[in-house]
Amino acid sequence: METPILQPIPGGAAARPFITHHNTLDMPLYLRIANELYLKRLIVGGFEGVYEFAKDFRNEGMDRTHNPEFTVMEMYVAYKDYEWMMNATETLLEKVAMALHGTTEVPVGDNIINFKAPFRRVTMYEAIQEHTGIDISNMNEDQLRDTCRSLGIHVEPSMGKGKLVDEIFGAKAEGHYIQPTFITDYPVEMSPLTKNTVANPDW
Repeated sequence: METPILQPIPGGAAARPFITHHNTLDMPLYLRIANELYLKRLIVGGFEGVYEFAKDFRNEGMDRTHNPEFTVMEMYVAYKDYEWMMNATETLLEKVAMALHGTTEVPVGDNIINFKAPFRRVTMYEAIQEHTGIDISNMNEDQLRDTCRSLGIHVEPSMGKGKLVDEIFGAKAEGHYIQPTFITDYPVEMSPLTKNTVANPDW
């Protein structure tokens, strides 16, 4: 599918948009920060599966992992869950690696990345416990703040439970995952547009 790049309401992600002005309509428009919502409208409208290679734009910080203009491929399929999507993703990446390199093992910097399916699957809570030795899965917000302090992680008073979990994961676990790995079961506060897991309504 091809969805609009100029949008009257930017949505699908929490990011600051680039703003422009449509002279004929005399109204502000925004360069899309995500194509997610338009693709989901197509699913609601009756398409069983859609995808798009799209340019997205985010008017905020720049570093080695954030660029204000970037290309994404987003895919949505009705009647499937994230297990199906992980299977589809690892199959796709394995086939791309084979088509491009003739092998699933690809050098990236100082590492050899192996795109052979299946990829490892770890919940965010398992990842944190693996790399800190602390089980945070049943902690409330105050306990998470205490855990951040004990781990030397700076947090802001405005951060809620989900953001605190994300800060711990980013500081103590994320950097350890070099090979393709699915990190699953994010806190619900971080993923408002997704379905809750059956195992835990907070994920």
